[in-house]
Amino acid sequence: MRKVSSISSLLSLGLACRSTKFHINGPRFYCDRSHLSPSRRPGPLTHYRSLVEQGKLQHDPYQERVALELENLLSRLEQYEKDMEEYYSKLAKWEENRENERRRLLMVEAEVKQQGGILTSVNNRRNRLVERLMSWRKPESVEPGVGKWVSYLNRERKLDSLVGRRPTAPPAPKGLYLYGSVGTGKTMLMDMFYSATEGIVKHRRRFHFHEAMLEIHEHMHKIWKNQVEDKSLQSGISNWIMNLPFDTKIKEWVAAEERYKQEVQMKNILPAVADKFLVDRQADQRGASILCFDEIQTVDVFAVVALSGIVSRLLSTGTVLVATSNRAPRDLNQDGMQWEIFLKFIAKLEEHCENVLIGSEIDYRRFIAQRSIDQVHYFWPLDSAAVKEFENAWDEVARQFGGRVISNTIPVMFARTLEVPETCDGVARFTFEYLCGRPVGAADYIAVAKNYHTVFISGIPMMSMRIRDKARRFITLIDELYNHHCCLFCSAASSIDDLFQGTEEGTLFDLESFQFETETEGGKLRRNVLAEGNVSSGGAPSGIISLLSGQEEMFAFRRAVSRLIEMQTAFYIEGVRYLHPYFQVQHQGFENNSSSTLQSQESS
Repeated sequence: MRKVSSISSLLSLGLACRSTKFHINGPRFYCDRSHLSPSRRPGPLTHYRSLVEQGKLQHDPYQERVALELENLLSRLEQYEKDMEEYYSKLAKWEENRENERRRLLMVEAEVKQQGGILTSVNNRRNRLVERLMSWRKPESVEPGVGKWVSYLNRERKLDSLVGRRPTAPPAPKGLYLYGSVGTGKTMLMDMFYSATEGIVKHRRRFHFHEAMLEIHEHMHKIWKNQVEDKSLQSGISNWIMNLPFDTKIKEWVAAEERYKQEVQMKNILPAVADKFLVDRQADQRGASILCFDEIQTVDVFAVVALSGIVSRLLSTGTVLVATSNRAPRDLNQDGMQWEIFLKFIAKLEEHCENVLIGSEIDYRRFIAQRSIDQVHYFWPLDSAAVKEFENAWDEVARQFGGRVISNTIPVMFARTLEVPETCDGVARFTFEYLCGRPVGAADYIAVAKNYHTVFISGIPMMSMRIRDKARRFITLIDELYNHHCCLFCSAASSIDDLFQGTEEGTLFDLESFQFETETEGGKLRRNVLAEGNVSSGGAPSGIISLLSGQEEMFAFRRAVSRLIEMQTAFYIEGVRYLHPYFQVQHQGFENNSSSTLQSQESS
């Protein structure tokens, strides 16, 4: 335990220091790049070597090799961005020509139908005789929609001959799939690369697994909702059809053909989600896209199917993937869930990514922590002295951020909310039971992590089988606080190293089998997407509902312990101001105001 004065000085350093240009915390890095133009930003290798020279990183040959691979990828991305801009320019013209020709073909068909309607009255009597002669034949059963499907295919073939095939996209540079043990620098190196791509690639996203799965759920929900309400289809169809010079029935036929085309495009939900997932395909500026995906894993059938469908679609459309995981690709799915789908996904992944092992066995989070003030924000055990230190820390931090403590309600995905009992200008306080003893999950923890740069959690017990579900939620909570770079204060029953060593009703296992526990929508969405892909949601191997391997179990709490240790270091705490969304929004507002002021001064 440390005195409050130490805590205050470190917190002030982390939340108020503005002068330092580069900082490093071992497995995560951050730097103040506001003074650099995009062309001057260092690539991953340059940045890595600079940090080693400054003594802020210990040189590791595995990490340097990966930094070199990422540097080479970055150099290829600049040309790829130009190639993709040219490709999308050609594609836009092709799509415009194809749409114009498609509508022209529809008009020709509509005119034929209109003319056929005029001739119908003349031929009615003749047709009645023919119908009587043919009435003895039993009518063939035709599946609903077959006629529209045949018309749609015939029209598409004609368009291919009239407009030509879709322009061929330039080959994308191979991405990287980084895997290795806990604390070896996978996420740090990926983040170095992601930061260096700013100003080089137009469309870029970084996701952690939990956040990605939740966003997939949200996009699926919106797409199905639009399909049910049919508003998006109708609005796009009616604009140009209403003014056509045809009878009402012919207009209805044209509208039905248009609607069928859109329904065909929307039928496979995962490609539709993928198109919304990374970039807005309707954006004015088109170009290359990259996806940085932290901690790829396959925890259940839905994850296998969703990752396969969405990542495969993104790779097929030219997105460059840089991913991290603790496992090699073919070891991701040791329970054999939906094996055929998984193998197709792995084949696509290996086609578009180089697999790179970071083979170091050193947990650099511990290495950095050994050179820092030990457990400065982590108070244990739960005795009166430690609790008093924790309360003093809360009082001091609350005072630094205004002193007015109130309750608050924050929005959560899927139109839910979460009540926060005690908050004070970006700081929040919870009990362990409130966050982990109730049916809440990743969506709630992401909401907390995004809204609060500093989080206090009291009453953390030793984890054991008796509170297995709480332990699982706690690991997810730590993941999200870490991913969003929150400052964390803990009051716990044991040291960090002993936190997952509780023995009540047995030691922990299966900590990696996190399930989405709160989103009732999520369960429905998983069932729906499995049905769309003709995938059975039952019959999963026994491993998915029982024990995971010893290696998986060890990784789960090793990762949580490693992250908790890093979150106590001065380097990590310094980074809160630069990396947490709360301060990034403030910095963006400050830069916008400064830019506006400068422009007004120049104009005057």
